[in-house]
Parts: sequence; structure tokens; C-alpha cells
Amino acid sequence: QVQLVESGGGLVQAGGSLRLSCTASGRTFSSYAMGWFRQAPGKEREFVSIINSRGSRIYYADSVKGRFTISRDNAKNAVYLQMSSLKPEDTAVYYCAADYQNHLSPTPQQWPNWGRGTQVTVSS
Repeated sequence: QVQLVESGGGLVQAGGSLRLSCTASGRTFSSYAMGWFRQAPGKEREFVSIINSRGSRIYYADSVKGRFTISRDNAKNAVYLQMSSLKPEDTAVYYCAADYQNHLSPTPQQWPNWGRGTQVTVSS
């Protein structure tokens, strides 16, 4: 089991940038695939980006490709999401997730470990 805590959310104008961080407890962080998901009001939770345990496989949702960058620092037990050229439709609660099995699934139900989320609001 791993405990996840997100930070870095906030209010930003369209076109701006934010960097989200997710820190994890536990000594086996480097074995977990990590993912970022988001949930807007009235919508289902959706996949944003995934990185495998070694950082060698990375995936992005089409809606964020070219604007968001996921990275991880296993020495710091952390995963990051650099978000640029933000749009109002990026407004959501952003969640960090971890999967020891490294399924790399875009389906939220396949991820057993979740943080509590951090709010990102993009104003037009």
C-alpha cells in the first residue's frame, strides 16, 4: 500500500502554467506505475497521463498531448505533472494514482491507490 498526497493546484489564467506534484510514502515507490487523472464537475474521472515505474513508458490523453509533461523522481518518491498552455476545459480536480502491477491502464478503476486530489481552475 502507498499513500499519495497531491499539491500544486490553484487558480491560473488561460495560457498559463502549473506544476502538480504527488509525493508517496513507502520504500517501494520505484516499483509503482504512476498516473494523473482528473475529474471535472458532473463528469467522470478521466485519464490524463501515465508513467511506468522506470519512466521509460509514458502516455498522454489526446486532450493534453503537447501541453502536459509527466515525470518522476524515484529518489524523492515523487511524480510531477507540468501543465502549460492551460485552457478553461482543463479545470478539474487532479488526482494522482499508483499501480504496483504496472498495468498502465487509462481506466481509473484499474488503479488501486489514490490521493485526495488538488483543484486546478483555469479562468478565461
